[in-house]
Amino acid sequence: MNFPFDDAPNTAAITCCHIMNQNMPILHVSHDEEDGMWQFLCGRSHDTNEGRIISLHGIYVHDPSVAQLADLPCGYSADRQDITAAWNIQKD
Repeated sequence: MNFPFDDAPNTAAITCCHIMNQNMPILHVSHDEEDGMWQFLCGRSHDTNEGRIISLHGIYVHDPSVAQLADLPCGYSADRQDITAAWNIQKD
């Protein structure tokens, strides 16, 4: 398997119900400084009950374009306007 992330494919990641249930695009990605957790979100505000846990491999299969951020360091996030836009990376 050609998996682009350094983390194991079964690493837990956070996403939202909008991406998983409504097929919204991933527009915000963060790689948390404190615990190294990955978050793949739609860019909207979320309530706690809208969060979902998925494997890093699962989110990569769902949207292979996230491979562009496989080397995103902890403490950084990336945003884009839509699925065709370039990622804007910033330190959190």
